[in-house]
Amino acid sequence: MMERRKVDILCVQETRWKGSKARSIGAGFKLFYYGVDSKRNGVGVVLKEEFVRNVLEVKRVSDRVMSLKLEIEGVMLNVVSGYAPQVGCELEEKERFWRELDEVMESIPTGERVVIGADLNGHVGEGNRGDEEVMGKFGVKERNLEGQMVVDFAKRMDMGVVNTYFQKWEEHRVTYKSGGRRTQVDYILCRRGNLKEISDCKVVVGESVARQHRMVVCRMTLIVCKTKRSKIEKKTKWWKLKKEECCEEFRQKLRQALGGQVVLPDDWETTAEVIRETGRKVLGVSSGRRKEDKETWWWNEEVQDSIQRKRLAKRKWDMERTEENRQEYKELQRRVKREVSKAKQKAYDELYTRLDTREGEKDLYRLARQRDRDGKDVQQVRVIKDRDGRVLTSEESVQRRWKEYFEELMNEENERKKRVEGVNSVEQKVDKIRKDEVRKALKRMKSGKAVGPDDIPVEVWKCLGEAAVEFLTSLFNRVLENLEKAYDRVPREELWYCMRKSGVAEKYVRVVQDMYERSRTVVRCAVVMDQLSEEVRQESPWTMMFADDIVICSESREQAEENLERWRFALERKGMKVSRSKTEYMCVNEREGSGTVRLQGEEVKKVQEFKYLGSTVQSNGECGKECELLSKFLILYIMIPYTCIILTLWEL
Repeated sequence: MMERRKVDILCVQETRWKGSKARSIGAGFKLFYYGVDSKRNGVGVVLKEEFVRNVLEVKRVSDRVMSLKLEIEGVMLNVVSGYAPQVGCELEEKERFWRELDEVMESIPTGERVVIGADLNGHVGEGNRGDEEVMGKFGVKERNLEGQMVVDFAKRMDMGVVNTYFQKWEEHRVTYKSGGRRTQVDYILCRRGNLKEISDCKVVVGESVARQHRMVVCRMTLIVCKTKRSKIEKKTKWWKLKKEECCEEFRQKLRQALGGQVVLPDDWETTAEVIRETGRKVLGVSSGRRKEDKETWWWNEEVQDSIQRKRLAKRKWDMERTEENRQEYKELQRRVKREVSKAKQKAYDELYTRLDTREGEKDLYRLARQRDRDGKDVQQVRVIKDRDGRVLTSEESVQRRWKEYFEELMNEENERKKRVEGVNSVEQKVDKIRKDEVRKALKRMKSGKAVGPDDIPVEVWKCLGEAAVEFLTSLFNRVLENLEKAYDRVPREELWYCMRKSGVAEKYVRVVQDMYERSRTVVRCAVVMDQLSEEVRQESPWTMMFADDIVICSESREQAEENLERWRFALERKGMKVSRSKTEYMCVNEREGSGTVRLQGEEVKKVQEFKYLGSTVQSNGECGKECELLSKFLILYIMIPYTCIILTLWEL
């Protein structure tokens, strides 16, 4: 229906789907929904394919209110779907709905556009005397109490009830028909300042989303500023190197480019450029256009041909509605269904046959990843926010915000206890990197990974064999004598102290010190957190650490508070800061009214589940969420929970 009516964005209510996720529903459309009961309520927003990648944020407030934020050509558009309680519901439930809707509106910056599509279960009525600033004259029948709530909301938020501004036949204003009842309860609202962007609004006769409700549509033309198109990035098809014939041709062409030599030049820039240029010539480059995601991984030429002929027949029938054209279209529809069924069965048979092979496993993981991507709200992070929460879209403003962020992060130190004791330096000879070490490292590295800034994947070095080992060994040893620098939030003196205390050779300490002279890259060393937490750290599983993520397990709330306070004191006196906002706790097999966990008198946020290293831990001791995710990968995961778990994140 959306495809036929050319609808880009559709707000739906009373979906009655339990869950909080997104899913593809065919023809490139994607549904974002939220519901807590499969028998009542539930809201959602359906987007056309071209807008799916524009989603920046999804807020699921309740099973009656949710919102999406989209960025379209530099314009922020917020789409809100709402479902107000019916006339017979309790007043408290109605007030809760309007309170939630108020909170959503107040959270949206005033400079951003807002469109609300909602079943508000109220009659604003015909005429607008006294309410001219928020509605037109073209409502339906008399206003009721619930309709007055709609008008009051519009006044509070300075919005206009779009349906009422356009003079239409009553048939194109009535949104609800049941028996002899003909009313208007579904509305589209927008900011009054943006009413000029709406050219039409009406009820579509002959289309229904539910049995009694009829679809309300409006045409909105966004006034946008032309933005400079980003340059299309063409990528070398390095993946072809997994074929031996391509690998051999690449080696030969590279040898020719080097004047018949097998040895790579000592200069990194020269070598990298020759490799990149040879790769482009031998392997080719991509078009730079983004490949559209196919919902049908089993797609083949027969199916594509059948669908194309069906589309032509449909177009022919639309232009000339004869019985002959109709029969032709129906016959091709049936043929497409048969072709699709055969193609799917063939693809599944091939997949099952290949499951025992490495390629079959890759296909399975690829399908799982695609399904996981389809279920995510935001496809890619495209913008950032300023201090006040406003979304920044221009390249200049984004760069300024990053500059501000890193200047604050890297130039501020937390209060700490100064080191007074000394520590002995470990003066020892550091051997050069050997060829066999480089050879083993290359062998352990996985293929198929994304390239770095130099645009040279590991497949190239594996393809070049001993020539690559010779070159990389020489390069790494030169780098070891002349490294450039890094930064971190850990006080510098603590780094030197922890490295020396751990027995790191003084040459490596001086190398890292030299790296900190100018901030270019990031260096992280495991011994830092080991030494900083030595006095409070317990054996696993009571303490589990990964980088700056810490999990503390305790048998009681009292013990959890005590352990958390010991960690806070130990780290803060060394210049580290505990993130109060990111510290959470979870209880397993909790008794009712068993109290809270506090950190320095402040109550720690309680959660029913949390993620650690990609795994979901649940308070009820079950692993339903984990199994739901991992079932896509056919992996059995067994999780043994502890009585009380604290998740603490440290800001370095």
